[in-house]
Amino acid sequence: MLTKMKKPSRIVCLAFLILQFFVAPHLLADTGIPILSVETNASGNQEYSVTLQILGLMTLLTFIPAIVMMMTSFIRVTVVFAILRQALGMQQTPSNQIVIGLSLFLTFFIMSPVIEEVNEKAVQPYINETITSSEAIEKAQKPFAEFMFGQIRESDLVLFMDLSGTPAIEENELPPFKVLVPSFIISELKTAFQIGFILFIPFLVIDLVIASILMAMGMMMLSPLIISLPFKIMLFVLIDGWALVVGTLANSFN
Repeated sequence: MLTKMKKPSRIVCLAFLILQFFVAPHLLADTGIPILSVETNASGNQEYSVTLQILGLMTLLTFIPAIVMMMTSFIRVTVVFAILRQALGMQQTPSNQIVIGLSLFLTFFIMSPVIEEVNEKAVQPYINETITSSEAIEKAQKPFAEFMFGQIRESDLVLFMDLSGTPAIEENELPPFKVLVPSFIISELKTAFQIGFILFIPFLVIDLVIASILMAMGMMMLSPLIISLPFKIMLFVLIDGWALVVGTLANSFN
């Protein structure tokens, strides 16, 4: 019985595939449904069909993780939290999920003015069909470009402009994205390591003091990390360390 039931099902599936590949395109052509079309409006701008716009939107969604990580404050926040966890001497506490989650929410908090400006100037006008898709992309790029340009070090910007052969820009002009994004990433990494170095110093002092005491007591076989870890946690809690670190990170973008 089972072998007899399999053959009709395969025949039905094959017939359905033939129908999809050979009959459906003719039906769409007869009904005049535009699949991929580009039209020029009265102002001279090109308008794309809805299908082509959806294809471009789905392609753009694949770049959202890279945009969130490389064009926002996410770089500085995650690196500082990773260095802080290393300075405390706790390799897995807080866990990676907690660190990434906290970094994402803090990134949204820091980037909220930029996100609101993009929504006001690009997203809402495009939804209301007052601007085209190309104009919406151009208006959405500017707030991110201004944010990144405000955090870039001049030496990093000059480095990538020289490497790419980009000519000098005017005083109020923004550099192109091919120069702006790598310059921003390098500057953020440098700033994050500077903040991490400052965070590392007090915990390093505690480790040195505990190691010196253990050496003086002749307890050389006992790991200083076991003794210093409770003191570092106590110090971090007493000074309200999380509020200080988060506040410093948020204010560093101002």
